[in-house]
Amino acid sequence: MLLDADQCQLVLIDYQTRLMPVIHDGERVTRKARLLARIAHLMGVPVWATTQRAAALGPFVPDLASLVTQPLDKVAFNACAEGLLQRLQPPVARTPGHGKNARSLPKHLRQSAPAEEPPEMTRPVIVLAGVEAHVCLLQTALSLVEQELEVWVVSDASGSRDVRDSDAAFDRLAGNGVELVTTEMAAFEWLGDAEHPDFSEALTLIKAG
Repeated sequence: MLLDADQCQLVLIDYQTRLMPVIHDGERVTRKARLLARIAHLMGVPVWATTQRAAALGPFVPDLASLVTQPLDKVAFNACAEGLLQRLQPPVARTPGHGKNARSLPKHLRQSAPAEEPPEMTRPVIVLAGVEAHVCLLQTALSLVEQELEVWVVSDASGSRDVRDSDAAFDRLAGNGVELVTTEMAAFEWLGDAEHPDFSEALTLIKAG
């Protein structure tokens, strides 16, 4: 099973100015996240972001801020509890008359009318990276798994204050069906082969780190 850029969305979790300085090997984590986001942009993969109580932990770090949409600020550690799923699956245009309120039906049909099925997510593979790995990243990833989405976590672009916490998080994620990859693994799987039209530019970004 390999990543397909056309099926993916990238979510960067809580890379914030007051949090990253205390993350183990935080400079490397930020550098890998920046590379991941730049490759995603190159490949047309949507890039989303979250912050945890930005008023307290600060805004998204400058190195990444220009590469993400306006971050979803949250209080819950699980971003799905505060609107992430709605961002990943925006409303779809509906045809006239589609999804009519049951009250518009004849009375004898109201109770028997089938419930409307939610639209399928157009990019159902969610690639996550962020901090802290054992808190917000873990809880968000497991919640996405519960939604029956395919979830991948980029381990070298993620971290915690204590490396033992991040190691435990990666073990638990893998045990729950989450695929663990590195930034370069994701990049080269999105590319597919050396004849991809963006290969040369992507390789330049990878070599630059």
